Order: sequence, then structure tokens, then C-alpha cells
Amino acid sequence: MEYDKPQIITFDKIGSSQLGYITIAETQKNVPFEIKRVYWTYYTPHDVTRGGHAHKALHQFIFAVSGTITFNTEDKDGSKEIFTLDHPTKGLYIPKLVWRDIQFSHNAVLLCLASEVYDEEDYFRDYEEFKKTTDKG
Repeated sequence: MEYDKPQIITFDKIGSSQLGYITIAETQKNVPFEIKRVYWTYYTPHDVTRGGHAHKALHQFIFAVSGTITFNTEDKDGSKEIFTLDHPTKGLYIPKLVWRDIQFSHNAVLLCLASEVYDEEDYFRDYEEFKKTTDKG
């Protein structure tokens, strides 16, 4: 598996409908980086767009452990894609230098596995700055 562009990876689930399920993410097994930070967001109103940033170095795996979350992404080469997370086994890998805007369903819970601890200097929060930095021209 190549981890150089945003993509959805389906993680295995273990269990049954009678007992419930577990899905496991492990560093260097199905997550291609050391997990240095884990966070989750919830109670995000469905009419609010979150994200609006890219990272200079950080990589992420993001899951919708509940509800549906839609990502509009643009990578450093200008390639735009839409990804929908609607099942807890679906993880969206987002490498560095990918702009994202995020929409949540009413009951969505986002879980993020991050390759770095929080660092405000790692963010592009201005789209035009992101484009200037990543433009090949």
C-alpha cells in the first residue's frame, strides 16, 4: 500500500453481531507512522464546516466512529477528492500537505490518530499561503 496520497483504508473488524465488534489500529502494522497524539471531536453542528487547513509535516488517520463525515481534500499537486467516512472500520489516511474541509452529520464522532504532537507552526491555515507553498510553477 502506498501512503503518499489521501485514501480510505478499511480496517479489519473482529467479533459478531451478537457480541459486538472491535477494530484495531497499530503503529507500523496498519498505520504507517508512530502514533504520537489521539483526539476526537463530537457535537459538531451539521451546518458547520471544520478543517480549513493543511499540515506541513503531520500525517493522520481519521475515523468516523459514529455518524458520517465528509472530507473535501486537495493535495499539493492540486488534485481534489471527496471522501466519505460512514463506517467505523473505514479510516482516511491524510498525508502532509493536503488541504481539507470537513462536514459532519448530526451525530458524528471523529477519531484522529496523528503522527506528531500538536504544533501550531505545522499548520497552513490560509489557503492562498498553502497554494503558494505547494505550487510547482
